[in-house]
Amino acid sequence: MNLLTILPLAVVMVAGSQLVVAVFLASSNRPRAASLGFLGGAGLVVTAGVTVSWLVTRWVGGLAADASAVAGKVDRGPAIDLVVLALLVCLAVVVWVRRNRSGPPKWLGSIERAEPRQAMRLGALLFVVTPTDDLTMAAVGASAARHNLPWWHLVPFVLLTVLLLALPLLALLLLGDRAARTLTRMREWAEGHAWIVNEIVIAFFALLTVLDLIRSG
Repeated sequence: MNLLTILPLAVVMVAGSQLVVAVFLASSNRPRAASLGFLGGAGLVVTAGVTVSWLVTRWVGGLAADASAVAGKVDRGPAIDLVVLALLVCLAVVVWVRRNRSGPPKWLGSIERAEPRQAMRLGALLFVVTPTDDLTMAAVGASAARHNLPWWHLVPFVLLTVLLLALPLLALLLLGDRAARTLTRMREWAEGHAWIVNEIVIAFFALLTVLDLIRSG
């Protein structure tokens, strides 16, 4: 498993309420400032989330390696693969349960009038409290650590997540007044079909994890 196999999970991070919120902000009173604030808050949380998971996995793996040195060489990889697989199963279940939810979460309030600072807080909070994002960040960081990928390999995942979130803003900048129809289609797609794409991506990553388990078995 390498960097390219991790990147598709960025779709799971944004496909759903996150993209819907980004569309609403791109249609708000201050679309550019609010969208940039939202992207900044989301980027900070995603960076922190995958970093914490990566560090914790490496730390736990180091402790396991030290403990196994006394009893003989033990490969910690399969244990981490099982944890990642469990996270992916939980993620698939959560995506299925939440598949019929549409629109931004009610607790976000009136995001059409969000100021840049408020939009940044919304971006950070949305990624913290959304179970699918928490599970995805945990799986990505743990998988990267399990395969001994350096921390900087997580940066493209963060950048791709932010780029996908920026699609509504990019549509606004490129299309101007004609962006309304494109933004509406983005919102409708996220509300109606995003969960299917999410399940496919999760299944693909789970298959790779199972193959790792078989090879190390």
